[in-house]
Amino acid sequence: MSIKRRQFLYPSIFIRDEDGSYQVIFPDLNIYTDGQNLSEAYINAKNLLKVYFTYATKYEVDYPKPTKLENILPKCKDKEIAMYVDAIVELSEL
Repeated sequence: MSIKRRQFLYPSIFIRDEDGSYQVIFPDLNIYTDGQNLSEAYINAKNLLKVYFTYATKYEVDYPKPTKLENILPKCKDKEIAMYVDAIVELSEL
C-alpha cells in the first residue's frame, strides 16, 4: 500500500466579529468554522478543509472546483478578509 498526498486549495472568507473573534466560510463548499482570533480561525479552517476532503475523497463524494479568489474579493464587506486556505490529504492506494 502506498500513500499519496493531494493538496486542496479553496477560497475562504474570514469575518471579524465585534468581540474580535472570526467566523470562516468556504463559499464553494458551504462549510463553516470559527476562532477566537485570526490565527485560531485560520488553523481551524485548515483542519476543517482537511477533514472535509479526507471524507470526500474516501467516499468519492463530488465537490465543486474552487472559485478564483479574484471573483470573491469584490463581494467582501468591511471586516471581511478573503484568502485561500489549503489542506493536504493523505490518500491510501492499494
